[in-house]
Amino acid sequence: MSKVHTEKEPLFHITKREDLPIWSKAGIRIAAVALAILLCMILSYILIGINPLKMLGSMISGSFGTKRRIWKFLKDLSVLLCISLAVTPAFRMKFWNIGAEGQALIGALASVACIIGLGGKIPNALLLIIMFVSSVVIGAIWGVIPALCKALWNTNETLFTLMMNYIATFIVSYFLMIWTPSGSSTLGMLNFGYLPKLGHEYLLLILVVAVLTIGLYIYLNYSKHGYEISVVGESQKTALYIGINVKKVIIRTMVISGALCGLAGFLIVSALDHSVTTATIGGQGFTAIMVSWLGKFNPIYMALTSFLITFLDQGASQISTDFNIDSAFPSVIVGIIIFFIIGCEFFIYYKINFRHKAVKEAK
Repeated sequence: MSKVHTEKEPLFHITKREDLPIWSKAGIRIAAVALAILLCMILSYILIGINPLKMLGSMISGSFGTKRRIWKFLKDLSVLLCISLAVTPAFRMKFWNIGAEGQALIGALASVACIIGLGGKIPNALLLIIMFVSSVVIGAIWGVIPALCKALWNTNETLFTLMMNYIATFIVSYFLMIWTPSGSSTLGMLNFGYLPKLGHEYLLLILVVAVLTIGLYIYLNYSKHGYEISVVGESQKTALYIGINVKKVIIRTMVISGALCGLAGFLIVSALDHSVTTATIGGQGFTAIMVSWLGKFNPIYMALTSFLITFLDQGASQISTDFNIDSAFPSVIVGIIIFFIIGCEFFIYYKINFRHKAVKEAK
């Protein structure tokens, strides 16, 4: 005679989801952002009594309220995207370069050094060329140092590139002490090495980054080097098996990554700050890591991610100004939205199966 008994399963278990269509992935991400904004609006009303619709309007106004804000938005987006593009080739190779902050800063320092040494002595066009070459070369050197150590001695690239950020900061501090005998360590705006204006003062910067985005997309997806980067990122053993020189790819890719960071430093000096401080990059080298990761190391998607991050950052600042509240609360809002965006990636690639009772017959 058979007996029926029930076997209990775990409360839930996680399984990998089949690849979803692009529209489904986009829908999940849009829904995550919408839910995050809804939650922030509810919290703003409960905690500090702000009208949710006014808060949302303030966020939009912070980026698009006036013509000046729109240009500032595009400028900040371009700088963040430029640094994000710089770290992407290394990330695709699974070389975790978190030294973009230092690589861009050392590139900015090289441009300022050229201005101080050659400004007013040679034509501005020639000075800009020298600044560009110097920043790109020093950025490439700063990037290739950890790559050489990784390729030759298998060092930890994450710690190595992180430590080089601090070294770059101390080098900038040292030169500021030399260039400012008064001891203020504040250089002030320099009078030479300005990029020419193309309509608006930020337009040339925006166009350069747009061209760089398209160029890097083509390089990563349609060139032999891009193919080698992807293969090394997937499996170094497979790369070696099909004849790819892994060490060469690592070194070459980090030269490119560092050079692009140096380019970002050059653009910041020549188009925006016209000076250098230890805070010139302003933490965007670390924000770029999140932009690259959320954009799936795809330059086109990264442009959208940069758009969102910049919008949230400027919107949070505007909320703080409009409602005269501490900047901590807008930062919480930004954190909640980013948390939802990161969390939704789980539901794109995995699904949760809740417990059910399996009925079996046993003799």
